[in-house]
Amino acid sequence: MIVRKLWALRGPNIWAPHPVLEAWVDLEGLKDDPSSGVPEYYARILGWLSFWDSGENSRSERESLRERLCHGTGLADVFAGLTGVLQAMADPAIGAYWTRPTAEAGVYRTAISYADEGWGRACLDASLKIVQAAVTQGSLDPAAEADRLRDLARRLRPTVAVEAILEAARARGIPTARLDKDRNEGLILLGHGARQRFYLGARTSRTGAIAEKISNDKELTKLILRACGVPVPSGRLVANLEEAWATALELGFPVVIKPGDAENGRGVALQLVTRKQVAIAFAEARNWSDKVLVEHAIPGSEYRLLVVGDCVVAAIRRDPPQVVGDGRSTIAELVARLNDDPRRGDDWKTPLFPILLDANSTTVLGEQGYVTEAVPPAGAVILIRRNTHRRDGGTATDVTDLVHPEVAARVREAVRIVGLDVAGVDVVIPDIGRPFEEQGGAIIEINAEPSLSMHLVPSSGMVRPVGKAIVDLMFPGEERGHVPIVAVTGTNGKTTTTRLIAHILRQAGRTIGMTCSDGIYLDQRRIQAGDCSGPQSARTILMNPRVEGAVLETARGGILTGGLGFDRCDVAVVTNLGQGDHLGSHDVATLDEMARVKSTVVSVVAPDGAVVLNAMDHRVVAMGTSSPARLIYFARDGDCKVLDRHGRAGGRSVCIRGGVILLAEGDRHERLIARSDVPLTLGGLITFQEENVLAAVAAAWALGLPSETIRAGLATFESKTELVPGRFNIFQAHGATLIVDYAHNASALRSLAEALDRFSEDKRLIVYSAAGNRRDEDIIDQGMALGNGFDQVLLYEDGCNYKRPDGSVLALLRQGLSVGGRVQNVFETRGELVAIERALDNLGPGLLVVFVPESIEESLKFIRSALAASTEERSRKHNTF
Repeated sequence: MIVRKLWALRGPNIWAPHPVLEAWVDLEGLKDDPSSGVPEYYARILGWLSFWDSGENSRSERESLRERLCHGTGLADVFAGLTGVLQAMADPAIGAYWTRPTAEAGVYRTAISYADEGWGRACLDASLKIVQAAVTQGSLDPAAEADRLRDLARRLRPTVAVEAILEAARARGIPTARLDKDRNEGLILLGHGARQRFYLGARTSRTGAIAEKISNDKELTKLILRACGVPVPSGRLVANLEEAWATALELGFPVVIKPGDAENGRGVALQLVTRKQVAIAFAEARNWSDKVLVEHAIPGSEYRLLVVGDCVVAAIRRDPPQVVGDGRSTIAELVARLNDDPRRGDDWKTPLFPILLDANSTTVLGEQGYVTEAVPPAGAVILIRRNTHRRDGGTATDVTDLVHPEVAARVREAVRIVGLDVAGVDVVIPDIGRPFEEQGGAIIEINAEPSLSMHLVPSSGMVRPVGKAIVDLMFPGEERGHVPIVAVTGTNGKTTTTRLIAHILRQAGRTIGMTCSDGIYLDQRRIQAGDCSGPQSARTILMNPRVEGAVLETARGGILTGGLGFDRCDVAVVTNLGQGDHLGSHDVATLDEMARVKSTVVSVVAPDGAVVLNAMDHRVVAMGTSSPARLIYFARDGDCKVLDRHGRAGGRSVCIRGGVILLAEGDRHERLIARSDVPLTLGGLITFQEENVLAAVAAAWALGLPSETIRAGLATFESKTELVPGRFNIFQAHGATLIVDYAHNASALRSLAEALDRFSEDKRLIVYSAAGNRRDEDIIDQGMALGNGFDQVLLYEDGCNYKRPDGSVLALLRQGLSVGGRVQNVFETRGELVAIERALDNLGPGLLVVFVPESIEESLKFIRSALAASTEERSRKHNTF
């Protein structure tokens, strides 16, 4: 059993609206043997299942797989189910999977949901290893494999704080992306384009650099707060031990020594009263910073208050690790008993960390007159460490509901003074439920990167929705971080429609990002060349902070191998399905299956968005039946039955009647523009371009653009190489008409030939080749379309055979040409540019030449250069001076 192919579908896809890993599994010699028919394999898997237990969800997944094994299921299904069991060790929400046979016997497509790609891939690899070991009776240590995976999960999975931000954003429908998965430092991008925001370690895009700089300098923070009347402890920076001791004597004991700019409680020593303690604490603080701060210790308990915006959203009391004597047990035994608490673990997703017995604890115990083997009397409270930090075994008890309003006001005021939008404020005060004025107390520190985990997994008390509070601060009100997105899919016309929609939207003065088969564009500037109609290109443009709207060509290949590059769109456009293209590729064999692939785009339209569909294509029309969004149909035929039925129901449509493009809603009609005023269609000569125009108009109308703006866009969009390269670009040379058009399938060729019937030239030549990754019957059909539409056909063979033998593609084209009713001559050559040059050398009056290029940009460059050289040569020959 092997995995032949593996894709990460990182966006909505044909399987699910969430990410999945799609693996094509070849069972090899086992083929379709059910698990019940392979008893040794079945028994080994059952025996290993208990090792992969990490809580209730993991047990549920495990028992589900056990039941399927007992009743007999295919090995591909076991592989997918086991991957889910392994993922559930760290991802309680994961478990869904699907298995489908391919056209090849013994090969299955499996799709497995994941929340984190790295963890999902690791579990998939482990599942394959386990199943192979079970089937072949190979060696496997299930306990070691489980430990390896758990360790991997700790390194790969996001922190509890990052998960809280992601969950809060997703609950609001805000797009999310983890940008540093390998480093796992918590950098998240929320939203798209001009509305996006960054989050990193409780800092947001609004967090000011100066404010963070101030808060990181503890002495500077106190200086500013003291000047504003905020209670802070007395103290100062010291340069050496002698100065530290002198300062301690001056301030009065006990004192606190800490680094002047370290974070997360590192190097902090509390309640110091002797010179030895001061010396040890000074040395430890110096390990963390060149700046060492000595402060008078404020009496009271330690509290951490989290301020988000202008609200105190959470508060916890911090207590140092301690044990209570029972009169029988040693301190070491009491500590061991506490460490047996299952809530104690070695990562931030557990509410408690283990309590360590080390040199620090030995010192603290000695100060109280104890050693680890001592038996304290019953009821005696023994400190193990003075530090209250969770990683040292301290506890965090939620006290949010106990905070006095005056204390909260003082804390908010301190954060405003420093200038932070999110801050953790450390307060020492006897009673958090009483004002400072009644009892003393002070604000000790303000932290620009506060830990959220203590509020999300407190030792005791309520979990506070701090992730939601931060996301609500970043995206107030109904803001969801979205820019308007139009996604365009279909068989033919995708690129032209995409470019025209983007052109219309630019008339509204917005910065538009566009991806298509020619590249990625920011407004009209190309920032990346090549076929960019896939999900990664969509993500690239949506990450650009200048983008105020995006138009995304969304091709079949990208959907199948990567999913969508966006989680939702405002408008989906399906141009057509027709006879389809790429059938037979990626196990998509029929038009209905292809329609299902294309409908993925329709499935992610927002409920308040719109779906634009071709009313003349029944498979496209059917895509709208399950969408909750508004439907807008388009058709060249204004009397189309679908339009009539939709109109009687009050729906919107765009059509042509009496030579005018109409916007229809119910029984109301608006004359938008005469078809003769739309240069892209050459006054209505190019009928397939009319469909692209109608689709673009419908998309712009769906976005609420005024009619004047749509008209302006249509009137200024011509079929020029600068706007739509390779899409019916027309040149005139030596009395001949030259057209460059990327008609790369049979339906496109027939539409092209139909449009050429309206031209005056009576002789037609086409320069053409077919891609070898199409089915034989599709290539033959292209040959038939060529034979019925052109007098002369110049075939060329280039680098697009896709592993077919040389000459085989042209042989299939000739097979189709042989039944063509118009073709008179068929020529062959090798090389695209050689074929173009040969056609250009034979130009003459009355000839119409169509070039269908493989490389649009290279071919256009060559044609322009050749025509310019030819014109210059003719000019030189006719120069009589």
